[in-house]
Amino acid sequence: MLHLKRVAQNNLARAARRSASRGLATAAEPYDVVVVGGGPGGYVAAIKAAQLGLRTACIEKRGALGGTCLNVGCIPSKAMLNNSHLYHQAQHDFARRGIDATVSLNLPKMLEAKTNAVTGLTKGIEILFKQNKVDYIKGSASFVSSTRLAISPISEAPEGAPTEVEAKNIIIATGSEVSPFPGGAITIDEKQIVSSTGALELQQVPKKMVVIGGGIIGLEMGSVWSRLGAEVTVVEFLGAIGGAGIDEEVAKTFQRILGKQGLKFKLNTKVLSAEQKDGKVYLEAEPAKGGKSETLEADVVLVAVGRRPYTEGLNIEAAGVEKDNRGRIVIDDQFTTSQKHIKCIGDVTFGPMLAHKAEEEGIAAAEFIKSGHGHVNYAAIPSVVYTHPEVAWVGKTEQELKAEGVKYKIGKFSFAANSRAKTNLDTEGFVKIIVEAETDRILGAHIIGPNAGEMISEAVLALEYGASSEDVARTCHAHPTLSEAFKEAAMAASGKPIHM
Repeated sequence: MLHLKRVAQNNLARAARRSASRGLATAAEPYDVVVVGGGPGGYVAAIKAAQLGLRTACIEKRGALGGTCLNVGCIPSKAMLNNSHLYHQAQHDFARRGIDATVSLNLPKMLEAKTNAVTGLTKGIEILFKQNKVDYIKGSASFVSSTRLAISPISEAPEGAPTEVEAKNIIIATGSEVSPFPGGAITIDEKQIVSSTGALELQQVPKKMVVIGGGIIGLEMGSVWSRLGAEVTVVEFLGAIGGAGIDEEVAKTFQRILGKQGLKFKLNTKVLSAEQKDGKVYLEAEPAKGGKSETLEADVVLVAVGRRPYTEGLNIEAAGVEKDNRGRIVIDDQFTTSQKHIKCIGDVTFGPMLAHKAEEEGIAAAEFIKSGHGHVNYAAIPSVVYTHPEVAWVGKTEQELKAEGVKYKIGKFSFAANSRAKTNLDTEGFVKIIVEAETDRILGAHIIGPNAGEMISEAVLALEYGASSEDVARTCHAHPTLSEAFKEAAMAASGKPIHM
């Protein structure tokens, strides 16, 4: 036993020397900040903390930085959306532009392009860590106490990786995971019944696809496979598509445009079960309020019913961190948990599950640790659906303002009257700006049309600075640009547009 004890002590000593040689903190010299999770919120928090002069480490078990967003979410889906749009445009739109072309789909090459985009960006974050002197620890973290984390190294971890770290401050940024189908009636196998992750890896275009859920993820992935040749039906429990926060008028226009593109919709419909038989999936569905059931046949079913906070294996009970009944880690307005030195950001706590929201929280959390001051304006967090046309919004919707009893005015401008949209032969949609009736202050902006995801930033800035529609209307916009539609909508809210 004495011999074994000495061997163990020698191994620990060697590990400590290796850690010290790489600059990793030890129990005697804890990190100022340890971030658990290397997704958009986590890696940004780590970089910001290091930039503020705090000795920082980031623990990530995936083996690649960027989290769900970069590896199996936002980034690969946008690659597929962009490239499938180009393919669809070449097939159905080039001729009217005077371009005669014959194209065919090379799906393996398209999937390879998606993977290359992901790999390049994940490696880029590693470079940013090195430039900012953030220690990147590859492994799975688990709380031993409120200040100490055990690390289970993964296969990608270098020799001598630490098995425990001590921290003065910890930021939990473990993100979210795909929500299973309610009640367990449908099991995701990532082959025929897939989540968004599996939908990005399909090796052939299904003849028929059913998407359960008409929110952002379902519509984006449904659009990808529809463009590539699948017959797509979206089944949504609610009476509108687009998910939480979308303006009702925009949602109706959105559904009409996607319908023209070939997507079919079954709204106010509840999926009950799924059966795999003879190479097909058979879904049983019925009206949301009850009624006669029907059977839907598909080659592939995408389950896109949302995401839930992810804390598996974290052992947060050992840290004394509180969760609510939805599995979210409870925090105050400074992102502090029930332990004053542990903060939490991103999908694993409250608010919309958006990468850019997590990034803002990561920066603010690091600033709170350093100086006691930080800020995120949750009234100015934009949302974007990257279909074609894109849909983007920020601030209040009409239905919210009606419910709150706020008096408002609306300014709208159609892309059909915008010179750049006309020359691009891409005129579907409009810009809608909602202002407070008495003060003209912009309360919300909703865009459906080309380049909406980029254009919404002007609205976010306007909300952040409390701008009026007149402020925007009197700001010079380059001609000819799509952004002129935003200016004209602001002119319509404060007076009258010029070009409509």
